[in-house]
Amino acid sequence: MEIQDLIIYQKTIAKREGCYADFPARLSAEIGDFLSTRGITRLYSHQAEMFEAAQAQKNIVITTTTASGKTLSFLLPVLQEILSNPTARAIFVYPTKALASDQYRALVPYLEYFGENRISAGVYDGDTPVNERSRIRKNANIILTNPEMLNSAFLSNHSKFGFDFIFANLKYLVIDELHTYRGAFGSHLANVFRRFKRICRYYHSAPQYLCSSATIANPLELAQGICGQPFIQIDQDGSPAAQRTYLLVQPPRIVGRDQQDLGQLQPTTIAANLIPDLVEGEHNFIAFAKSRKNVEIVLKESRDNLETESFFGPALTDKISGYRGGYTPLERKEIEKKMITGAIRGLVSTNALELGIDIGNIDTTVLVGYPGTRASFWQQTGRAGRCGKDCTNYLILDNQPFDQYIAINPDWLFESSSENAVIDPNNLLIQLAHIRAAAAEIPLTLDDIALFPDLGETIPVLLRAHELTSQNGKFAWTGQAFPAGDFSLRNIDQSRYKLINQENNQEITEMDEMQAFRELHQGAIYMHDGVLFEVIRLNLESHTAFAIPFNGNYYTMPGSHTQIRIIAASHELNEKQIEKRINGAFGDVNVNEMVYMYKKLQFHNHQNLGYEQFEKPLAKDYDTESTWINLPANVVSIYRRLIQWSQNGQIIQNNHFEGVAYAIKNATMMATMTEREDIGVTVSNNAIDLGIDSDEDVYLYLYDRYIGGLGYAEKAFDLILPIINNAIRMVSGCPCEQGCAACIGDYHLDKSLVLWGLRNFLAELALPKGIKLTTSGLAPAVPVIKKPFGFDTLPENWPAFCDYLLRNGERFGSFLSTVMAVEVDGQGLTLVLDQDFYREWVMDASNKKSLINLFSYYTDAPTDLKLAIRIEELRVNPTDKRKKLQRRYENLIDTKIKENQEE
Repeated sequence: MEIQDLIIYQKTIAKREGCYADFPARLSAEIGDFLSTRGITRLYSHQAEMFEAAQAQKNIVITTTTASGKTLSFLLPVLQEILSNPTARAIFVYPTKALASDQYRALVPYLEYFGENRISAGVYDGDTPVNERSRIRKNANIILTNPEMLNSAFLSNHSKFGFDFIFANLKYLVIDELHTYRGAFGSHLANVFRRFKRICRYYHSAPQYLCSSATIANPLELAQGICGQPFIQIDQDGSPAAQRTYLLVQPPRIVGRDQQDLGQLQPTTIAANLIPDLVEGEHNFIAFAKSRKNVEIVLKESRDNLETESFFGPALTDKISGYRGGYTPLERKEIEKKMITGAIRGLVSTNALELGIDIGNIDTTVLVGYPGTRASFWQQTGRAGRCGKDCTNYLILDNQPFDQYIAINPDWLFESSSENAVIDPNNLLIQLAHIRAAAAEIPLTLDDIALFPDLGETIPVLLRAHELTSQNGKFAWTGQAFPAGDFSLRNIDQSRYKLINQENNQEITEMDEMQAFRELHQGAIYMHDGVLFEVIRLNLESHTAFAIPFNGNYYTMPGSHTQIRIIAASHELNEKQIEKRINGAFGDVNVNEMVYMYKKLQFHNHQNLGYEQFEKPLAKDYDTESTWINLPANVVSIYRRLIQWSQNGQIIQNNHFEGVAYAIKNATMMATMTEREDIGVTVSNNAIDLGIDSDEDVYLYLYDRYIGGLGYAEKAFDLILPIINNAIRMVSGCPCEQGCAACIGDYHLDKSLVLWGLRNFLAELALPKGIKLTTSGLAPAVPVIKKPFGFDTLPENWPAFCDYLLRNGERFGSFLSTVMAVEVDGQGLTLVLDQDFYREWVMDASNKKSLINLFSYYTDAPTDLKLAIRIEELRVNPTDKRKKLQRRYENLIDTKIKENQEE
């Protein structure tokens, strides 16, 4: 089927003429002369407006379209200052090293024209050689860097290596691509600038802020939240634009036996069929995929199709390349060079190329699935047509809620405003990390209370940890030397895992812990630049995975399970009646995410080739914030009775709890402006209960997937009723008849039953007539976590349980093997110990939590397991033994003292 046959919507945005302005009267004559040599005799209206506002000492955020000359907009006032004041310094902050390097290339003509003795610049990042770093600190007026270097090099060493001169003479701070700083990254950066502000205050400087951003709903709010300063916005775009054509592509449905709807063809397959046509048509293009794995799938399948279909044979396979995080800096620079010179015609990229990197004259973009926000859609399609030539942009719709909503309402994409960027600078964990770093930079004073709202809560903790000491009304750092190196700005999780090619011992990539559990488990197929690797071992101690090249025709997808436990005391919770049938609450929870299996999917047709279950789950345990609501009792009762079970107690289909959770998650994402990885939605484990007459409440949890939370769940708590209503509208408005992966997550579920369950949140409704149940017989059993031991039978199986833990090398296995006996009573487990001293040790918060998690891993323990200790009196009084031990210890100490005196 040709791509033209799949186009369901076409929109052409006509060419736009530019709006120009004369050079401002205050613009330096020699800057005007330079611009004239470059063929620029007038400015775009927004460039002139920004120059005038900068001269008026305003902090500015500019939000004109892509390729509208935003770089020149903030460069002009900086050049003006430097030419009149040679000691002036400006720091340009970019979200990636690649973008900083690209923007330096754009500065080269200015540097050559004015000469190094008047304007000097340099890229200061982790790849910069030592001698070049020294030159930049000493001479550069413009320093291009990234948030990581600002955090770990500039602020931490402000009094050394010439950084003090930079801060004392800092006139401008430029932040490009401001919209990328959202979620954890933006929350970290806001705290970096809190520290930045206090250091500037120390050196009596007050730099002016110039920011550029893609079109988002709240650029002023974001700029002020990150920089802590008042801003004005410039958004009237004076730049011309070429004609732009947008094509929405709907992949066809897959029809199985008996005309059964098996869902929609994967957008990766459509892209892999389109890309060879673009290559053979000599188009320059970027195809954007939503994940690293999809980049590699599209790249491999496109190369396979080029090799099979191209008249010229395999030579054309070299005309496309991947581009994503995980590639080394040298790999990325080489790919960029090939694209600019025309050695390759197209790239398959993650959103790493969404930013304004000059990657050549692109005339086509292919979006493999809606990127999640309108802001990203416009940024990605804005990579094409930057040189004034007409361009074409394909959006291949995925079988996802947002994509299918666009399919039936495409005007929403083109006519609605963009989303809000959300940050939470006051996340306690993030704030704590930066308070520690701030204390190491300059002692904390009373003035810092205005910067860090939780300073009063934090200082006592750091004092008890002996990381701060009180000195004359200030608090000085006494902990380790470099607290700014203790955390990553890109996330909250500090655990990083590496993947090593076992054949040559070279590092392939690096990622955080939960991503490693999903992609680097034993048996996983990892794709890098179209090359497949099979992971043969994951070492949890060294945080290293080892892989070998793989020649098979399948890739892997993980299966996971989430367990949530409320940890906040009842008086700490916010609770409210939402409707007569449901209550809502917000508080702290413990989340345990477990990856316990994976499935193998064949390339091209994505057929399921089978499942593999881990002997031991890979688990990530963290505390975060959550909103939870109770599911109506009639919904729980009906959903339990609809579940189909296999003979060995596994769910095989009709788990409508998952459909409700899926719909609520999608509605939450729209209400809170979050992405899929930002939040999790799940039901409590007692929902799937063979004892269907249980009266125990079942809860639906909406939680932040970040340690400590980032405010998403709290916002969901405020918007829970609109979220429920939006979920009802999204499911009822889906064009499918019986349910699909877009609206309820699984076409095996009954859409009418999911919709009935959602509507029952608001009012009790009778079960609809003619409920459709799956009639195709028992589906192949999908593995669930198989618990090797029953919770209720632990007392009689205790020796076997302990032996099992020891053989698996499980932490605390040795301790538990010394426990005299265990007792089970409902939701409680009591360990019988022989010494009272052990009680407090075992019930220490960290140890208790680890033990509860261990019993949850290996037994079918209840969700809210309670652990207790009972001391059984020893037959032999231990007093004599203790006295003997004490005497021997004292004798040993006396001997050591005597030996020291003799020496």
